[in-house]
Amino acid sequence: MSEDDWSMALELEAPPIYYNKADYIQTASGNKVSRNSVLCGSQNITLVGNSVIMPGTVLRGDLQLLKIGRHVIVGENCVLRPSYKKYKGNIAFFPMTIGDYVTVGAKSVVCAAHIGSCVNIGENCIISKRCILKDNSMVLPDTILPPDTIVPPLTVFGGNPGVYLGDLPESQQLVQKQHAITEYKRFLPNLKSAAASPKGKAKAASP
Repeated sequence: MSEDDWSMALELEAPPIYYNKADYIQTASGNKVSRNSVLCGSQNITLVGNSVIMPGTVLRGDLQLLKIGRHVIVGENCVLRPSYKKYKGNIAFFPMTIGDYVTVGAKSVVCAAHIGSCVNIGENCIISKRCILKDNSMVLPDTILPPDTIVPPLTVFGGNPGVYLGDLPESQQLVQKQHAITEYKRFLPNLKSAAASPKGKAKAASP
């Protein structure tokens, strides 16, 4: 099955999600950021493009740099917080990087050091500090990954504590890429929504 076939098949299964344009800030690079999200230290947060930040989400750019790639979908009420390490009585925070085509399920707390591209994190997950999720990996819903966990490419982790559960097929990269693109495409403005844009908490500058 070609990439276009995958895209068409996924889009057929995904009805549009309509949102009120007044409730979101859309940047020139295609990011859609809910006005009911909280971007702390917005000057340290980079959204590369075509990403969606849902309501209730908190991005802690005030602690360290936070870079989010293209086609990243962050669900409602998530927290993205850079990881840290105690050293000689002090706490040092590390930058967090998230690759392209990543989906983070609602109510998940992510404190990873690095998340690769084409990664799927389920709902209600806790990704503890200094975790590394390699490209094309998956974390099942309700998983708690202990600190310093490394999730290898093409593997599935799940449980509490999160452990290796199995391998993913080579097609996972294509499947997750199309999933993230489809989730972005199906998130459409309600044409009947009010044109006025009330002031909100979110601040997102186009890179």
